[in-house]
Amino acid sequence: MTALPATRGALRADGRFPPRPVKAELRANLVSALAAGQTGESLFPGLVGYGETVVPQVANAVLAGHDLLLLGLRGQAKTRLARSLARFLDPQVPALAGDPLRSHPLAPVGAVAEEIIAIHGDDAPVLWLGREERYGEKLATPDVSVADLIGDVDPIRASRQGYDLGDLRAVTFGIVPRTNRGIFCINELPDLAPRIQVALFNILEEQDVQVRGIPLRLPLDLLLVFTANPEDYTARGRIITPLKDRIGAQVLTHYPKTRAEGVAVMRQEAELVNEPGCRPVIPALFTELIEEAARAARSSEYVDHKSGVSARLTIAALEALHANVLSRGLHLGESAPQARLVDLPATLPAMTGKIELAYEGEQEGPLKVGWHILGQALLALWNERLPPVLKEGEDERDGPWKPTLSWFAAGNKVVLNDRSTTAEHEAALMAVPGLAKAVDALLKPVAAERALWMEFALEGLFHGGALAREDSARGMVYADLLSHMMGRGEGGAKSAQRRG
Repeated sequence: MTALPATRGALRADGRFPPRPVKAELRANLVSALAAGQTGESLFPGLVGYGETVVPQVANAVLAGHDLLLLGLRGQAKTRLARSLARFLDPQVPALAGDPLRSHPLAPVGAVAEEIIAIHGDDAPVLWLGREERYGEKLATPDVSVADLIGDVDPIRASRQGYDLGDLRAVTFGIVPRTNRGIFCINELPDLAPRIQVALFNILEEQDVQVRGIPLRLPLDLLLVFTANPEDYTARGRIITPLKDRIGAQVLTHYPKTRAEGVAVMRQEAELVNEPGCRPVIPALFTELIEEAARAARSSEYVDHKSGVSARLTIAALEALHANVLSRGLHLGESAPQARLVDLPATLPAMTGKIELAYEGEQEGPLKVGWHILGQALLALWNERLPPVLKEGEDERDGPWKPTLSWFAAGNKVVLNDRSTTAEHEAALMAVPGLAKAVDALLKPVAAERALWMEFALEGLFHGGALAREDSARGMVYADLLSHMMGRGEGGAKSAQRRG
């Protein structure tokens, strides 16, 4: 491979890296990707579910040379999308060494670059910037200042060096100018104070800004990307109209539209760390259940819909479930412990902190709301696979669960524990008459997941109103509903958990 030029003169002689605006660079590389047949999610790998909705809009904005506003609720991959734009930058571009504005050596910008060239001429050193170095990001907060983003005039330096206060050589640049010739993203734009947004507006429109009342000419070459939550317009701040008017494209993001897309995101992002000799097995039922719980939360009366329910809820819940199964496997010395429904309480700490409760939910409490949405999720999966527990005009003991429910009515209980061995867990379930037969007939599970679907049946019978369920120290106790209501159950809570 040909060595990259190390000086300004060598760069001119090489001729392979002429100056061009960053938006033209992004456009040219995107055009090449489109011409090579890349479409939808292949343009932005890892952004599941955006191939036919968000990605085409973003691609159009890049082709049009527009700055971007990504508008959507939390946990909709807005920041990830902004970072993914960097893949359409050139692998390496030249910059003038010593210039804080990272000018192209053949197209210097500002007094600092001009001074370097005046001193060194064609011997001015060149450094090379990769894609990651050309992406900058800042989380907006109300205390962010113009100095943080744009820069500040240093009057002491100006006095010592004899510079005018409006000379760029007297400025200590902020993060935005130092990302010149790249992509800069500001997350949660409405959190910026209006006067800071005005400074950004001036950069977009006039390419100048005032610092301490001193006008500074800043001909920056940037693609600006902003993210915002629609709720922020009223809850914490707003985007000033002149700035919003100058942003070329507003793209609406969204949560996964299907359960399959949500599961794909969860499995892609979750970090499930195994230990030597212990690899937990998480059947597909759990990812479906966790994703369905997030979908239930987004429509729940107990959850604040304006806040949204982040995809991070499902990722964290899967990681917590995996950790609990791993803990059991290490404790019992099992090499491939399988997740159980009795492990689900381990997901609640990961879920409840990611749900903003509406007033009704605050009255219920986050833990009860967590149990509620898990119950709703399980019922949704039950209804896809099995007939209702109670058919209209039919006693629950007339259906396929008759032997099972009769056994519970005789005063028997099932105690399931997340620290019992696999053999003990399966034995407790197999002790219930008719349960395995009904599950085999209705669900036809593979042998390795038979116990899991037996658990699923018990949980469904509880949520369907045919059984009671109590908490035990590290698991669940299933009992006859009528006996429980009459207080004949031994130990456990005096009242069943709220049904989904």
